[in-house]
Amino acid sequence: MEKLTGLKSKHFIWLFFLIFSCTSTPKKSSYYFEGEALGTTYHIRAIADKNSKILSRKDIDSVIDAVNQSLSTYIPSSLISRINKGEKLKADQQFKDVFRAAQKIYKETNGYYDPTIGILVNAWGFGPGKKMEGIERDSSIVDSLLKFVGYQYVKIDSSDFVKKKYPQIYFDYNSIAKGYAIDRVGKMLSDKGFNNYLVEIGGEVLAKGKNTAKNRKWTVAIDNPNRQSKKNYYSIIHLENRAMATSGNYRKFYVDKKTGKKYVHTLNPKTGYPVISHLLSASVLAKNTTLADGYATALMVLGLEKSKEFLKKHPELDAVLIYSDEKGNLKVFKTKGVKFLD
Repeated sequence: MEKLTGLKSKHFIWLFFLIFSCTSTPKKSSYYFEGEALGTTYHIRAIADKNSKILSRKDIDSVIDAVNQSLSTYIPSSLISRINKGEKLKADQQFKDVFRAAQKIYKETNGYYDPTIGILVNAWGFGPGKKMEGIERDSSIVDSLLKFVGYQYVKIDSSDFVKKKYPQIYFDYNSIAKGYAIDRVGKMLSDKGFNNYLVEIGGEVLAKGKNTAKNRKWTVAIDNPNRQSKKNYYSIIHLENRAMATSGNYRKFYVDKKTGKKYVHTLNPKTGYPVISHLLSASVLAKNTTLADGYATALMVLGLEKSKEFLKKHPELDAVLIYSDEKGNLKVFKTKGVKFLD
């Protein structure tokens, strides 16, 4: 699962709208903001229409702060942190939205995507909690924690209270909350009368309309998981009224000093162990960034072949899967809806 705050994002999308931004349009015809949020960076371009309202950085920060206060496991006073500590609390709208989106992906993937994996995320040293020493060599630790993983053990009741079968259950929505934050920023922009904008936070991106300042589609690039390559991106695509998110294991991992074995941050909820796979990254295109974010993590857990099967059953999604073959060569699988521009 990915961190919502505290660490830099493990992947980046090179947003070509920054290069082609408009400089000759009248003042206030377009807005551009960049900064730091959710433990990473953001870049937002919004092109105003005649009915668009004034946009400020405060508008963006307020949306992101609301998501953080609800869903960040790195803020002790957040709603999710308090629920994880055992407080009996009602879910706010942010929590309910993400709970339901995660539940959808959990059911569709038969549990290979499961945000109650948080207790093991901490134990393996990839979360805000303390790492359990020796977990790499002691299966009993994993077994003792795995019984507290399962989305079937949690619910939101009719009064909006969050219920957990076991108090030890630890929600971790960091694999989906960043995408959700982007969707919330997008909704704010739409409510303010913007029909053409691009919102990027830590590599996840939502595109609406076009870059009307240049009369072209929004153009983004898929990160290159080959860190030895001089080319930062694998390929370029157009994005219009769609979202894209990428998950990968090529940035966030650690090596056990005693054994030299590599452990990646993506955990399998079925086994409790880091995923071992030739799949290096999964980029998913969906109707919103919340789902794109969650599905991207799910595909990384499923692995290459199961991901291909899953995508056949879900034509509403497009994806780019980058993997290494038996000889270590970089290969790519993409669905028919993805058109590379280079």
